[in-house]
Amino acid sequence: MNDQQQKKSELTAWHLLLIIPFIATLWMPFYASKDPVIWGIPYFYFYQSLWVVISAILTGIVYFATKNR
Repeated sequence: MNDQQQKKSELTAWHLLLIIPFIATLWMPFYASKDPVIWGIPYFYFYQSLWVVISAILTGIVYFATKNR
């Protein structure tokens, strides 16, 4: 395996982290309910809002991990 292919596989491994939010929000039966209510917010909205924050954090991690490569 040459250096170029090794760098490409390393980047791909980091980019796999970006699939996590996609799968978590795509699997709708897990969060498609009104109950329970968390801090007065129905679970559906709380779950979606939480994944916005998690997605931003994961995107930042991937960005900074692959920025210098």
